[in-house]
Amino acid sequence: MNYPMWYLPEIGGGTMIALIAIIHVFVSHFAVGGGLYLVLAERKGIRANDQGILDFTRKHTKFFLLVTMVFGGLTGVAIWFIISLVQPAGTSFLIHTFVFAWATEWVFFLVEIVALFIYFYTFGRMDHRNHQIIGWIYFVAAWISLFIINGIIGFMLTPGGWLQDGDFWSGFFNPTFWPSLFFRTFVALMMAGSYAFVTTAFVKDASLKRTMTVFSGKWVLGSLLAALPSGLWYVAVLPQPAMALVKGSSPTIARALSWGTWAIVGILIVSLLLTLTKPARHNGIYATVVMVCAFLFIGSFEWTREGARRPYVINEVMYSNGIFKRDVERLNTEGFLQNAKWVRIQEFHEESLLEIGQDMFKNQCYACHTIGGFNNDIVPRTANMSFSALVSYLETIHDRRYFMPPFAGTSDEMRSLATYIYSGLQGKSMAETVAVSAAAGQISPGEQLFADNCVFCHEAALIKTKTAGWSRDRIRQGMDNLSGLNPAMPDFYGSDKEKDQLSDFILALNAPASRVVGVEHHPGESVFETHCSMCHSLRADYNPLLPKIDGWERTRLRQALDRLDSLNPAMPPLQASEEEKDALADYLMEESREVL
Repeated sequence: MNYPMWYLPEIGGGTMIALIAIIHVFVSHFAVGGGLYLVLAERKGIRANDQGILDFTRKHTKFFLLVTMVFGGLTGVAIWFIISLVQPAGTSFLIHTFVFAWATEWVFFLVEIVALFIYFYTFGRMDHRNHQIIGWIYFVAAWISLFIINGIIGFMLTPGGWLQDGDFWSGFFNPTFWPSLFFRTFVALMMAGSYAFVTTAFVKDASLKRTMTVFSGKWVLGSLLAALPSGLWYVAVLPQPAMALVKGSSPTIARALSWGTWAIVGILIVSLLLTLTKPARHNGIYATVVMVCAFLFIGSFEWTREGARRPYVINEVMYSNGIFKRDVERLNTEGFLQNAKWVRIQEFHEESLLEIGQDMFKNQCYACHTIGGFNNDIVPRTANMSFSALVSYLETIHDRRYFMPPFAGTSDEMRSLATYIYSGLQGKSMAETVAVSAAAGQISPGEQLFADNCVFCHEAALIKTKTAGWSRDRIRQGMDNLSGLNPAMPDFYGSDKEKDQLSDFILALNAPASRVVGVEHHPGESVFETHCSMCHSLRADYNPLLPKIDGWERTRLRQALDRLDSLNPAMPPLQASEEEKDALADYLMEESREVL
């Protein structure tokens, strides 16, 4: 709120950071591991007195220099540019907290540049011993850069003791520092072998191609094997909320991990083929497959690491919208507008609800949500909410969904945000809201609780159908354990009196005098909501399921429900009865036909 906003709502700041960051990380890890590859490949040629290996290493050095120094330099500048525009508060905080670490890293980066240029331009012109020393200087400087940046990035996920003492070293050597350093080092070595597959694919000499392909494959396979325990160590030291997101409570992270797993399988298979059985048949197709898989793996890892921090950009310090955690209570009292330097209106006016609401969206929602974009589009996510439900949701948004930051501001500012989403984005008339508000005093407390807490996901008609035949005791027991009824449902944390009132309202939906008309409810829909809706929507919104089964026959779909984990390792086996699986298959087939 202290910086101007670069507002591209159809794309979203998070998407832009992710794209540039993943490309840069894909190159920068090669810049570290590739340095060691050059030195050891050259030593291999020197010891074997093999001019072919030395010539290959010199050519690979040119490829390495172009990729890491030219393209990597551009992406490095781009990532500073984009994080400064999209997340200026977080960038400023990291620079001020680790200013000497950044300065040190830039010194070593300068050493890298100088050493690599000397290494390349003196290849074959300097004696072997001194040339090898230059190569080692490059690699050590590059690895120290990784060492420093790893400490700063790790701080963002696990600030550790810094939260108590504010000490530089407590933040730098944070709980994920060492596992992350080992993991990234092995990934960097794997990248060195993967990139080397590109240059070995185009070697003309068959014997040299075989030799350097096997040499590169050993780098990939050995590094993958070493990265596994350090990756498990990395996950094991995550704080509980982050670990819960990584282990499946976040559908987007689950999808990212699924892609990453398949990418590793692809790298492993191709590397085994090239190393153990068919090094002489290595060509551009194999190299392309490995590079695509390596890029997907890096993307999966970085997406997961970034996602695991939510709702923070710096864990327990600053939320993803750039608001410090310590400031939320003050902003709730003083108001967000008067503390924000780059909003159009700094004093609340009833006649400016939409303008204020749009500024609130830019400052508190835009960091994660797009408008009409493919990533976290706010429009479909709020389509079923009434105005009152939207306000109620904003009031408790962090309690309902931990990975979302709490709203920071006064009740009027919250109402302006709800107005912007409800009227400005959804195009709904605020006159309907006035009518509902006027009637609010005539409805029962239970109905009001239902409107405030349930209609985000359920219409009353659907609840009437689902609870038909239920006793009042059964409904009341359900109120104490909603997540037990459906893992996708958050628990209701109202008082016992409120649970009683809500139970009475739901029971009354099926009373003879009820004017609520139940809806036809397919039994398979309940199975979908219970077992699938945590990670999938049907058609739109998040991870839509129907496009994935487009063209499937009912038999294939039913068989797939028996082996979900073999279709996708990220999916758990479907814990449902045979009858429920049959109902789910029928439901999905019927919904598929409706799409057609």
